[in-house]
Amino acid sequence: MIYPKLKRIRVLTALFFFILLSALFLDIHGIFNTQYSDYVLSLQFIPSIINFVSIPSILAAGFIVILILTVFYGRVYCSFLCPLGILMDSILFIKRKFAKKKRDIFDYQKPQNIWRYSVLAITVISLFAGSLIVILLLDPYSNFGRIITQIFRPPLEFANNILVYVLEIFDYYEIKPVDYSLWQPFAFSFSVMILAIVVFLTIISGRLFCNTLCPVGITLGLFSKFSLFKINVDELTCTGCGLCEKVCKAQCIDSSEKQIDFDRCVACYNCFDSCPTIGLVFRTAKKQIKSPIEIVDIPKRNFIIALGAFFLSNSLIVKAQEKINVYVKNKIPVYRVKPISPPGSISIANMIEKCTACQMCVSACPTKVLQPSFLDYGLTGMMVPKMDNVSGFCNYDCTICGEVCPTDAILPTKIEEKKLIQIGKVILIKDNCVVYTQKTDCGACAEHCPTKSVRMEIDDDVKLRAPFITQELCIGCGACEYICPTIPYKSIYVESNQIHLAAKPPEKIEAKPSFEVEDDFPF
Repeated sequence: MIYPKLKRIRVLTALFFFILLSALFLDIHGIFNTQYSDYVLSLQFIPSIINFVSIPSILAAGFIVILILTVFYGRVYCSFLCPLGILMDSILFIKRKFAKKKRDIFDYQKPQNIWRYSVLAITVISLFAGSLIVILLLDPYSNFGRIITQIFRPPLEFANNILVYVLEIFDYYEIKPVDYSLWQPFAFSFSVMILAIVVFLTIISGRLFCNTLCPVGITLGLFSKFSLFKINVDELTCTGCGLCEKVCKAQCIDSSEKQIDFDRCVACYNCFDSCPTIGLVFRTAKKQIKSPIEIVDIPKRNFIIALGAFFLSNSLIVKAQEKINVYVKNKIPVYRVKPISPPGSISIANMIEKCTACQMCVSACPTKVLQPSFLDYGLTGMMVPKMDNVSGFCNYDCTICGEVCPTDAILPTKIEEKKLIQIGKVILIKDNCVVYTQKTDCGACAEHCPTKSVRMEIDDDVKLRAPFITQELCIGCGACEYICPTIPYKSIYVESNQIHLAAKPPEKIEAKPSFEVEDDFPF
């Protein structure tokens, strides 16, 4: 029989997708190609729906594939493809290794319908209100992304740099150091809290999170109710031993009544693997015994980036900062009216509407300028990535974030197009600038401006070369703000464009006329 083999197929498939997804979030050297991420992320339910609504395409229709599989075989997404669900299975595996008893012991539990449909109703109401706040907080893929990015990626970066230091002692330089991710207290705390909840609920009650708090699991459960093929108890061969109930992590098998609540079944197939008599079978809907539990019917190209260019530019910036000795502290704080959304996001409203805060772009950003926000976008935009010019700057030749975004909250753009997207405009605070406060030369901002919207000209007031701004040329990359050495506040910063505009192309510098060189020396 094929039934006992279903668990092995599930484990191998789950491991494959779990490793791929984890590798995308933990890719500190940018060695994976983003064209692979498109295919992997297309099978994540919530990102796929949001992506499809934005730009309908075959790659964006992964949720349809999931729904079709659900209609045929039940909630296979929950155990085969969902990274958070696979993480729960890993937790149970570790539990078995350290527990005194070798098997998980579960008992049948009645469905928590009040919790389930309350979560689903709140999710639907928030979506109709134009908010993704519930999805942002409870989407399993996004929570998995935050857990990996905020908790597991920083130690990997630290271990990498320690390894680089050790290998350099032996003159081995093949592994490159990486910049550490900026610690974001709220995003980190939220990720730790979600991980703690997942671990706690998994240990005490298996897949309780999936069936009571996860909007994806609850939604797929509605479709699973009408699956063509369902797991059922074969009364002719079932001995009533109850082994299937003891290993059912969804706690949906009632061995005493020989019935299965298929709405909550997550298709782990542990029951098939445990049954000594093949008392469990797939049956079509016509032969399916009706469950006594009534359910209400509610209806991301290349990822190989030129890291050398980034490390070079970053080292030049560090050196430039060391040249300026700032000894006069300024007093005017920088107050940004709105957060800056990344190029390709079109507008702040579009970013909030489509982003699930999975932090794939935060993980992939080579300059660390993308960071999870707190309340910058408001309550409904918690942890949605923003441009943090204190942490880094937007690389002029980089389009990584748009290439890895699974929901098209950040659209993929060509390099030429991205260089003209104006996400914000530069503003100079003279009373903070060292040229005016210390009467000293600086020019770091103009030196690192890729579009030359900041240039140095003689200011008659101080008789020194000072920054002058042409906002029409500015794209809001934040290089000037990041490099500015003034303390404690920056003297130049980027003010957000709530709706992205088009910048004027940088002025081309005419080449100096060449002189003809005679064949013989003139002396």
